[in-house]
Amino acid sequence: MSERLPDAVVQTADTRIVFIVMDGLGGLPDPATGRTELETAHTPNLDRLARAGSIGLGTPVAPGITPGSGPGHLALFGYDPVEFNIGRGVLSALGVDFELRHGDVAARLNFATLDASGNVVDRRAGRPSNDENARLVAKLRANVKPPTGMELFFESESEHRLVLVLRGENISAALSDTDPQKTGVPPLPVTPTDDRSRGSARIVQHVLDDIREALKDEKVANGVLARGFAAHARYPSFEERYQMRGRAIARYPMYRGLARLVGMKVEKPATEDAGNIDILRAGFGEHDFHFVHFKYMDSRGEDGDFAAKVQAIEKVDALIPGVEALKPDVLVVTGDHSTPSRMRTHSWHPVPVLIASPFTRPAGPEHFGERDCLRGDLGIFEMKHLMSLVLAHARRLQKFGA
Repeated sequence: MSERLPDAVVQTADTRIVFIVMDGLGGLPDPATGRTELETAHTPNLDRLARAGSIGLGTPVAPGITPGSGPGHLALFGYDPVEFNIGRGVLSALGVDFELRHGDVAARLNFATLDASGNVVDRRAGRPSNDENARLVAKLRANVKPPTGMELFFESESEHRLVLVLRGENISAALSDTDPQKTGVPPLPVTPTDDRSRGSARIVQHVLDDIREALKDEKVANGVLARGFAAHARYPSFEERYQMRGRAIARYPMYRGLARLVGMKVEKPATEDAGNIDILRAGFGEHDFHFVHFKYMDSRGEDGDFAAKVQAIEKVDALIPGVEALKPDVLVVTGDHSTPSRMRTHSWHPVPVLIASPFTRPAGPEHFGERDCLRGDLGIFEMKHLMSLVLAHARRLQKFGA
């Protein structure tokens, strides 16, 4: 028997688990009020669950390490984000239902706005509509030719996001991002991260140069930034590890890709968040584990819009009674990382976690917020252990040892 925990002590049970993931949930205090976005929001339902449940703070990767969305979600699902790290490109490709083959190299691209000197003015090209995204992707397909002996694919994701896939012999994913993560400077060159990838770096840089040439007459989306180069390989599935049938309800492709990577069934999402609760209800009895993703906390945090992030949190809180009506055995509410609106980006700060089940040990905090979570019975823990806690609450773990 493998001694990997919790895998070695997993058992089956007729219990249902719901994971509500509020992307970018954690924040920092507003200097004017001393309260974070979550502490500012009116969340009567989450506060009620927090008073009766277990709360704490989860560290997505390690203290001081700022996670991407991929590592953040893999930790939530119990996959060590360092051991099972995967680039964003593969997740985005899977999320748009692209049939990756073993060894395909994928990258997530952002349409971006460059000035006359080639410096980045807007890393997201004004967040174009999905229709505009599709038009731009069609333009790339028509004008950018694949490297000799290789296949090249462009796939629309959403807004400013698209996917690049290269298929061929000896192509490597050991390549650096070209996104400088700031404006006023040019895109970074593609550089190899090991000696064997020098040829791959030249090939990919040539493709990116051709993309820029194809977009040179665009007023807004006249360049791209590449992130998360990754080669496709098989991961141990959710069902293999936990003996659970999992499914995902997520509107954004990357999160569907994460779910597909670990073998969950991916549902077609609703166009509005409230509709996703209807989808959850419709298939609730057919699966053991339900992952429901809400994006706008992260988007509004990256926009630096404190008030809009507060509103996004409140909208999810209003949906909680609909989830409770399904009577899940364990209900988890958390985030994959923090996105403080003060920082306009992901941060290293631990993320609030709430577990509601019949077997919690309430510690007295009144609200679901960062400072109350710090005083909760879960304390501060590594997020990769959240799945062990959840499985235990769902009575899905045997005793370890004699």
